[in-house]
Amino acid sequence: MMTPRIIRRRDIPGEAGRLPGGMHPVIERILRARGVNDVSQLSLEMANMLRPNDLGGVDQAAAVLAEAVTGSRSILVVGDFDADGATGTALALLSLRAMGCKSVDFRVPNRFEFGYGLTVPLVQTLADDPPQVLVTVDSGISCVDGVRQARSLGCKVVVTDHHLPGDLIPEADAIVNPNCPGETFASKAMAGVGVIFYLLSVVRRELRDRNWFNRSRPEPNLAQFLDLVALGTVSDLVPLDYNNRVLVRQGLERIRRGLARPGLMALLRLGKRDYRYASASDLGFAVGPRLNAAGRLEDMSTGIRCLLTDDPSEARDLALQLDELNRQRRDMQDQMQQEAQSKVEDLLQSLEQNELPPALCLFDETWHQGIVGLVASRIKDKVHRPVLAFAPESEGASLLKGSARSVKGLHIRDVLAYVDSHHPGMIRAFGGHAMAAGLSLEKEAYRKFQQALPAAVAAVLGETVLSAEILTDGELDGEDISLDFARRLENLSPWGQRFPEPVFDGVFRVLDHRVLAGAHLKMIVQAVAGGEPVDAIAFNRLPEDLPLSGAVRLLYRLNINRWRGNESCQLMVEEIIK
Repeated sequence: MMTPRIIRRRDIPGEAGRLPGGMHPVIERILRARGVNDVSQLSLEMANMLRPNDLGGVDQAAAVLAEAVTGSRSILVVGDFDADGATGTALALLSLRAMGCKSVDFRVPNRFEFGYGLTVPLVQTLADDPPQVLVTVDSGISCVDGVRQARSLGCKVVVTDHHLPGDLIPEADAIVNPNCPGETFASKAMAGVGVIFYLLSVVRRELRDRNWFNRSRPEPNLAQFLDLVALGTVSDLVPLDYNNRVLVRQGLERIRRGLARPGLMALLRLGKRDYRYASASDLGFAVGPRLNAAGRLEDMSTGIRCLLTDDPSEARDLALQLDELNRQRRDMQDQMQQEAQSKVEDLLQSLEQNELPPALCLFDETWHQGIVGLVASRIKDKVHRPVLAFAPESEGASLLKGSARSVKGLHIRDVLAYVDSHHPGMIRAFGGHAMAAGLSLEKEAYRKFQQALPAAVAAVLGETVLSAEILTDGELDGEDISLDFARRLENLSPWGQRFPEPVFDGVFRVLDHRVLAGAHLKMIVQAVAGGEPVDAIAFNRLPEDLPLSGAVRLLYRLNINRWRGNESCQLMVEEIIK
């Protein structure tokens, strides 16, 4: 069922460039494999951030917001129901209030009632008391009708987004989106929270130029909110290009100094993460899922309020609510994943060639629309094919909500666009990125969509052949499997999408092993090439995954284990190859 995996060492493109002389050869190899060829790319200071004024539409949008702040006009921020939208919404409210805005509030669409973005039904709920200015965060670029409806109520509309636009662009008063047609901004990878952060920095400059700030209304330092920018950027899985790495590093530095929002700190504690050593993976695996759980199961307003509050006690209470929602989400996801896996196995048995189609569609009447994206992602990892998972919009509804997850080399939004253009009306709505997208269609159209999908995948792929590769950064000498070298690697962070944490491969003797919590393999290993014995842990592995005798090849990350004030080197094992 699973596409055979190929283990290959990363290519080192181009010349050595202008990296410092005397750099450790493994670190140089790691950096060059990730496109870092110049010493200037090693500094992640705030001063190296791309200039906000280079972002198209930002001056017009800043003028609208500055006029609203100085004129005491009401502003409503409409965010998205994921962690990117939540952090961007909280950032907008905190920043505008810090700049002296007297009337600013937020709305976040409930995915079960209004769906994604600035929809017409959502705008209609504002008709009795419409805001004077409406700002979207992490959405809006595809909301042509919603923007039109808001402007018909007399609202000025500012769209801030990072998603790819469709054929029609909304007629807003201003649009800030690095992915709009003709946009020349150097980073196309910013998350929604990064886009609104850039806009707010220009709003502050506009207010400064208007002599708005004074002794009783001091100019705020927006860097105080970079923890939110880091959280939203990491959680949205956008590529960590140089500019995003600057934003994330600066946010992590604030968290490590204990300067993060009380809600973020409370979520870190619940995830059993030490804020003093906070990493991008802590945000992505401990904080982001707890925040996202609110939008998946209920209403993201709980998550936004958790990030907004200055009261540590209230932050803890709200974080506990999010933690409980996340526990419920995990339970539901486990059940749905088992059911999805059974569907894939049944499909495989029914096929003559015992080979899965180029893309999988999965649907169950009992599934939860807030979790199908997670299920699609897990199944995609197993079969190395794009997976689209669907659930009813509500119990007994005829409309299906789907989430698509793709693999490297296949742009899933382009696949949906191909289906839409060749089968007009089949898809009710769609949008997204290269690796993830969302869509809706009528239940009666599901089979036809399922049949149309393979041709669309083939058309978008062209001559490209998908392969399930595991890329490594080569083998480490025994002397480099050490705490000192692990610290050097940690200093190169943040790691993330398109700037992955190094994975090494090597042959080891297993000196000892035991099982932790009934599901994880704890080992003491020693590299065959030499070096000292070192701890290693392989999650969701058992002793039967090890060879009966002899050495074993491991793919691993070099990690620092911190426990009760002590630090030691350990291997985080990704793969065990007998």
